[in-house]
Amino acid sequence: MTHTVDNYFSAWRDARHACPACEWEGFSVQMELEPHREQSEYSCPHCECLVLVVTHPDLAQVQAAAADGHPEALEQLALLEAFNSRQG
Repeated sequence: MTHTVDNYFSAWRDARHACPACEWEGFSVQMELEPHREQSEYSCPHCECLVLVVTHPDLAQVQAAAADGHPEALEQLALLEAFNSRQG
């Protein structure tokens, strides 16, 4: 069964994931990545079965994670603020 990650700022990158089709196990960095606007999909490197779907955070989720001190969220928030200041 494909695993869906709704909290982008959770520890999904550090977790081992298992392919439901061929039972391969490994980490997201070992999988084939297919990015989309709303989510990223990770497929098994052996059989190409969809293993992991990670939904991308919205602004409120980035702000909440940044407020909690999450390093990646702090970086994303800084990038968003820089972009918005150039647009205004």
